Amino acid sequence: MEKYLSNPIFRIVSEAASEMNVAAYVVGGFVRDHLLGKPSKDIDIVVIGSGIDLAHLVARKIKEDTKVVFFKNFGTAMLRYKDWEIEFVGARKESYRSDSRNPIVENGTLEDDQKRRDFTINAMSISLVKETFGQLVDPFNGQQDLRNKIMRTPLDPNITYSDDPLRMMRGIRFATQLDFVIEDKSFEAIATNAQRIKIVSAERITDELNKIVMAKKPSIGFKLLLKTGLLQIIFPEFANLQGAETKDGTGHKDNFFHTLIVLDNIAEKTSNLWLRWAAILHDIGKPATKRWADGTGWTFHGHEVVGYKMTPSIFYRLKLPAGDTLKYVQKLVLLHLRPIVLSQEIVTDSAVRRLLFEAGNEIDDLMTLCEADMSSKIPEKIRRYRQNFELVRQKLVEIEQKDQLRNWQPPITGETIMETFKLKPGPEIGVIKTAIREAILDGIIANNFEEAFAFMITEAGKLGIEPKKEN
Repeated sequence: MEKYLSNPIFRIVSEAASEMNVAAYVVGGFVRDHLLGKPSKDIDIVVIGSGIDLAHLVARKIKEDTKVVFFKNFGTAMLRYKDWEIEFVGARKESYRSDSRNPIVENGTLEDDQKRRDFTINAMSISLVKETFGQLVDPFNGQQDLRNKIMRTPLDPNITYSDDPLRMMRGIRFATQLDFVIEDKSFEAIATNAQRIKIVSAERITDELNKIVMAKKPSIGFKLLLKTGLLQIIFPEFANLQGAETKDGTGHKDNFFHTLIVLDNIAEKTSNLWLRWAAILHDIGKPATKRWADGTGWTFHGHEVVGYKMTPSIFYRLKLPAGDTLKYVQKLVLLHLRPIVLSQEIVTDSAVRRLLFEAGNEIDDLMTLCEADMSSKIPEKIRRYRQNFELVRQKLVEIEQKDQLRNWQPPITGETIMETFKLKPGPEIGVIKTAIREAILDGIIANNFEEAFAFMITEAGKLGIEPKKEN
């Protein structure tokens, strides 16, 4: 293991610990990631003694302008060395109350500290003690679990998860990111303790949820969340998508698993967290709009509008950001059917203009979402959709270059209308503005001031409104 400690900072820490006559160990994620062959810039060091005192001595030994940020109440300290972030903490022993995931902390041994870790793969440590420098300390066979790709708790999983229910989310997150399997007893314990997740703050849950969303294959995590019952508690709207009903021999697809296909598809194309969230929410309105129509079968008419309206409450409950981020996701949910409908029909300039006008700067992300949403068990159907979809893309480029409709505002403003006809604000202004906009989108007039002004005079005339000349 010494080869993983080639960075000089480890020798500096070792020397400082020796001077203080304390033992220090590298623990947790750094050890795990390096055994997996993954680079890591975050180093956690546990000290059998004062982590804050050791951090200050290390900072002095670095002989640079190294600042130590410390939190006396928690016994932790942090410093930066080049592009590494190093955190020091005293070894701890923890106990928990049933109504809180905040532990009662006492000073402890290395063994105590390793026992309190969430998973065996995070409970390994590397010695920085002079005599045993670089040796791996692995009391729970975490190295073997790494090789076997297994998530397992160091102690009884029911106690581990009940003490700190966020560990259930972390276990599923690690299994998703690393493509590991959760060991049977640990998995069953998550299902048994699922209700305990309610004592965890929404912010901490969503932090783990977002890491699942950003994984290479997010569907792994969401299937585990559903199977353990956690999803039904933290994100019931998504869980409600599950299920496929059949009537008179006609069924519909399971919208939960369809959504996961869309999410995995889009994860291959983008690392944009909020575009991935749009994929998660694009069909969220389907359970509320599901209807059976004789002669037609199952319908979900208006599910995009319902999904648009549901999104703010989901964002609020999960403590996701509001403002522009929420509006971005809402827009994609509302418009996600439009390009697909175009790809199934003859693509008209008018339809493409309207799509450009409504999508604005989000048009490229909308197209990415819609391509990910194309799923069918009939290869010929998918091939035809994709072919037509390319035509839509070409039309978008052509019309954008010609008409410049992205984030477009009509060339005639309400102020221009009021000034020309000496009108006060009123419904007539909106009627004339809408007529001009529709005429441009339909290609009746060009997107310029001159043609729009002439059209305005004509439309106003239909309403009996004439331009007023100055006296």
